[in-house]
Amino acid sequence: MSEKTGLQVSFVTISEDHLGQRIDNFLITHLKGVPKSAVYKILRKGEVRVNKKRIKPVYKLQLDDVVRIPPIKVAEKEEFVPKKLDKVKQLEDAILFEDKYLMVINKPSGMAVHGGSGLSYGLIEALRVLRPEERSLELVHRLDRDTSGCLLISKRRSVLTDLHKQLREKTMEKNYWALVDGQWDAKTKNVTEGLRKNTLKSGERVVRVDNTEGKPSHTRFRVLERYAECSLVQASPVTGRTHQIRVHTQCKGHPIACDDKYGVAEFDQYVNKLTGLNRLFLHAHDLRFMHPKNETTMHVEAPLDKALSNCIKKLRADNEQI
Repeated sequence: MSEKTGLQVSFVTISEDHLGQRIDNFLITHLKGVPKSAVYKILRKGEVRVNKKRIKPVYKLQLDDVVRIPPIKVAEKEEFVPKKLDKVKQLEDAILFEDKYLMVINKPSGMAVHGGSGLSYGLIEALRVLRPEERSLELVHRLDRDTSGCLLISKRRSVLTDLHKQLREKTMEKNYWALVDGQWDAKTKNVTEGLRKNTLKSGERVVRVDNTEGKPSHTRFRVLERYAECSLVQASPVTGRTHQIRVHTQCKGHPIACDDKYGVAEFDQYVNKLTGLNRLFLHAHDLRFMHPKNETTMHVEAPLDKALSNCIKKLRADNEQI
């Protein structure tokens, strides 16, 4: 840990990106490395002023407000240099769309979206290394560590707020591709079993179907291709519960290939032997949403990685031999 000391009072003029944000949350983000207790202390002592006046932590910022920030010690972490630097660099090639407001990236399988749970870094931390000039990079939504595909990142707080509204109002469309065990019934177009999160003694999170106490959940399904022993389906989650697609396919008797939490060993072995696949076959294939600034409809597709595309190729070849 090293420290740097801000020796001067600084003044920040509030733009649209922070309009309506609470002053305490603004300071916590703006003063990265400063403990929350220190932020609330300078607020409590009246050292932070807005338009030369004392304010409470709940004050909501207005356009063109001038915020006075006193000198404060900022504890800085050692420069973030992930061990797998090559993976960080590969993210540059995985960017599907980018402008000054947002980014869509084709997240690789095996990379967590953020650090934690024993991980020193995740995708969002890596992106902040690639884009050090972007101070407000945030995940709009999440993908499981082993799921690949479209992941939406905002670069402005106002953009994040708008995209979260689209998620809440279910106007954002997310379509996933999944390889599932057996022949999916084409009549099963909607799965609405309630889902409940359980934490095991080991600390592992597992989701179970629970139509009494579980949260309402809804996934739409359609069959894309059929193979001898399995089906490629498109899953479109209407709600966004943890492990939703993985549990909804499992509860219908069609678990996803190579799912180490909800899968079936026999099916995984079959797919692995035939195609060599050893990663979860769940891919966020495409994303459709309204661009928060220019109000155009965005439709972004993420190509399958080599492991998934090779798997489909071999399944198709196996079909032709039958």
